Amino acid sequence: MAGLSNSIEDFLNKLLDDNEGIVELRRNELANDFNCSPSQINYVLQTRFQPTMGYYIESRRGGGGYIKIERVEIHVHNGFFEELLDSIGDSITLNASEQIIDMLSSYSIIDKKEENLLKAAIEERALDIKGQDRNVLRATLLRNMLLAVFKEIDYEE
Repeated sequence: MAGLSNSIEDFLNKLLDDNEGIVELRRNELANDFNCSPSQINYVLQTRFQPTMGYYIESRRGGGGYIKIERVEIHVHNGFFEELLDSIGDSITLNASEQIIDMLSSYSIIDKKEENLLKAAIEERALDIKGQDRNVLRATLLRNMLLAVFKEIDYEE
């Protein structure tokens, strides 16, 4: 399923790139194109296109399920980092962590070196712990590393 989710995400991001950051489509048509259920499309939207990642989703169920995805500019303000750190929570998966790091990199909030260091520290083989404890440790590490990075950033008022 991860391969399918990645394919759907890549497709939607390409559409956004080709259409100035805004795309409207029908959930059922997209599901048919990818030979999956509409719930798979919902899953991708909920996990890969979150507001903290720079997306605004407008969705309506029924009648084929209208979806509008808009890539929004993220402004670095005092509350942004607090919201981002809160979104990490007490536990976070590798995929969700990488999405946050990728978003920060795509908006030039972190540079490539910081991106690589963050990803290296949170990857599965770096965290030699089993089960849910790995995600708890990953969340703690990611929050602490981001706090160190954020100390250096000037905020917009």
